[in-house]
Amino acid sequence: MVGGFKALSTYTIPDRYPIPRIHETLTQLSQAQFITTMDDLKGFNENVLTDNSKKLLRIIVQCSIFEYLRMPFGIKIAPSHYQRMINTIFPEELSQAWLIIHIDDIILCSETWDSNLSRLERILQKIV
Repeated sequence: MVGGFKALSTYTIPDRYPIPRIHETLTQLSQAQFITTMDDLKGFNENVLTDNSKKLLRIIVQCSIFEYLRMPFGIKIAPSHYQRMINTIFPEELSQAWLIIHIDDIILCSETWDSNLSRLERILQKIV
């Protein structure tokens, strides 16, 4: 089931949470010897919707009403909301500048293979 949320987006208050800038990301990447990337497949769907949000995102088809239980793709504020959520999981790692998170893409930067493996294990322990 797919919903079109363009009309809803016109009434949505923008979420101005910052998404990492490409220049800063490229600077961090240029200093790394080893880079590991991970994609949080369908990451937006990890966000459980509030009851009010479920009502706003209803899909009405003939005699049926369907409600999303989790955030679907296509919502105007989804990228910023997701960025905020994922950043709260990794505040220490982000402050040390070896972790880059761009919405649902997680990037580890390391100087050595051993530190890369250690950092990867640390990240996986938090997200699994």
